[in-house]
Amino acid sequence: MNDVSNIKLVQADGSAVTAGYMPGFGNDFETEALPGALPQGMNSPQKVNYGLYGEQLSGTAFTAPSHQNERTWCYRIRPSVKHSGRYERIDLPYWKSAPHVIENVTSLGQYRWDPVPHSDRELTWLTGMYTMTTAGDVNTQVGMASHIYLVTESMKDAYFYSADSELLIVPQEGRLRFCTELGIIDLEPKEIAIIPRGLVYRVEVIEGPARGFVCENYGQKFELPGRGPIGANCMANRRDFKTPVAAFEDREVPSTLTIKWCGQFHETKIDQSPLDVVAWHGNYAPVKYDLRTYCPVGAILFDHPDPSIFTVLTAPSSSPGTANIDFVLFRERWMTMEDTFRPPWYHKNVMSEMMGNIYGQYDAKPQGFVPGGLSLHNMMLPHGPDRDAFENASNADLQPEKLDNTMSFMFETRFPQHLTEFAAREAPLQDDYIDCWKSLEKKFDGTPGKK
Repeated sequence: MNDVSNIKLVQADGSAVTAGYMPGFGNDFETEALPGALPQGMNSPQKVNYGLYGEQLSGTAFTAPSHQNERTWCYRIRPSVKHSGRYERIDLPYWKSAPHVIENVTSLGQYRWDPVPHSDRELTWLTGMYTMTTAGDVNTQVGMASHIYLVTESMKDAYFYSADSELLIVPQEGRLRFCTELGIIDLEPKEIAIIPRGLVYRVEVIEGPARGFVCENYGQKFELPGRGPIGANCMANRRDFKTPVAAFEDREVPSTLTIKWCGQFHETKIDQSPLDVVAWHGNYAPVKYDLRTYCPVGAILFDHPDPSIFTVLTAPSSSPGTANIDFVLFRERWMTMEDTFRPPWYHKNVMSEMMGNIYGQYDAKPQGFVPGGLSLHNMMLPHGPDRDAFENASNADLQPEKLDNTMSFMFETRFPQHLTEFAAREAPLQDDYIDCWKSLEKKFDGTPGKK
């Protein structure tokens, strides 16, 4: 399907700039930047219109079950082998991959960081990626890494793709443009984007400096969680996800392509832009989502449900119900529960929780967890409200209350998350975070019936 509101402009250099998105999550899309560029009724005709090459990009194994099988047919000016040459190893010192366990860094603990500040350095999407934690093993395609990005400069005649992972991008400040092989995504705070494994793209700064969070997913792709008895609506709805329409560049200019492969970075020199897909059809494509369209559900009489009720996306593991990654959103919502301690309760669990604040105040930590900040509660480590949050919630007049001006999220994984050297030594770690529970008092009274 093509969005009838698409705006196409063929520039003097041959590029086709296309604005517009197609709605749906996991849909089978078709889109073309030039009329008649997309073959009909077959994938690989003997000759494609405009002298294009047909090429398939497979996001899953050929024989994956049909409901999981993802692939896209691209019709491009050159096949991808023309965008590849001899590779030279390069170093991006702050971008790390699992397994990355440092002997002199302790990941056991409850940690919180202030926002990583901007500096005077000129940073692109690649040089401005700072890994905070890693989990699992990139070589066996399980686990994840969490990153902070600081971007001040656009990539110029430079392109990138990750063979290791798909990237879930959560902006906190500034606006970025992702020029991908399959179209253009403009991204700003309160939105997220997913860039699939193997997709080539360039990142430009629309409004900077830009800062945000990235979840690098080594495992199975993100999908919508099952709603169970919730039914067909609420949470994240498929129609609110937007996939870009086709756009291409026909630019003959010396360029570089960087590839992340098994945790290493390699660069190759090419003579043109690799973003030359004129038309495509399939279900393996980048997507963006406006977090303000997430419809939260929750208790309407008593008790605070498990935080899994706020899952936006999940990347499954081989153990049913235990995710490789869950992406969970805590946004504005009404609290109406009676005779209930309304903030998240004290707990420890098998999942490791990396949490970030996009804007506003998080209800369980009214102080110290600021926009742009992060916290980490690793597997089986207890955590919960600080003293002020506990006292306020325990003694509040329980009227219907709206939690307003708040948006935080969680990258949650079944694997322990290991701190990087940057997270432990350079990022602005709040050394006193553990003390937020120090003033909790013993309230036990053995008098029968006394609360």
